[in-house]
Amino acid sequence: MINFRKANFIKSATSDKDSLFDLNHVIFIGRSNVGKSSLINALVDNKNLAFVSKKPGQTKLLNYFNIDNKFYLVDAPGYGYRRTGKKDGFDKMMESYFSSNSRLKLVLWLLDSRRELSQEDLEFKDFLENLQTQVLICFTKCDKLNQSEKAKIVKIANNQLSQFDYVLCSSFDKKSIEQVRQKISQIV
Repeated sequence: MINFRKANFIKSATSDKDSLFDLNHVIFIGRSNVGKSSLINALVDNKNLAFVSKKPGQTKLLNYFNIDNKFYLVDAPGYGYRRTGKKDGFDKMMESYFSSNSRLKLVLWLLDSRRELSQEDLEFKDFLENLQTQVLICFTKCDKLNQSEKAKIVKIANNQLSQFDYVLCSSFDKKSIEQVRQKISQIV
């Protein structure tokens, strides 16, 4: 059994040279301002572990959190708040992380349930399909949706993203937080 409350920030890293490989990894990734830090804080039941900002693009490095000495929860920068065009530092950092990481066991792909899938989301979906790692989509901020809007998300998940498991979640919904914890526990 994993004690998610036993969580500590360990370090920030910019490349595989700075990364930690003594435990398995679960990475949180998604567009900027999707709720990664809020969901991390809800999972570990500590509202101050990961920095939460209303301003997008505040996470710039891979942030490692040790969870009960069982695995690292890795908070990645958002992929929607950067300059487009040539490859930037984000692309290089993430390519390095994914290409050299045999410890990666689960990708938690966060998508804002109130937003349409963007071109970057669809490109990342293609990337994840070729990755030999399990993926769980967390549709965040579902507490702000009515029932018909939730039904629309389920339809998108079943039609466009059917190759991945998913959960409708909110950092305020204990039931969905527990679903994410259970999925992590099964895999790491």
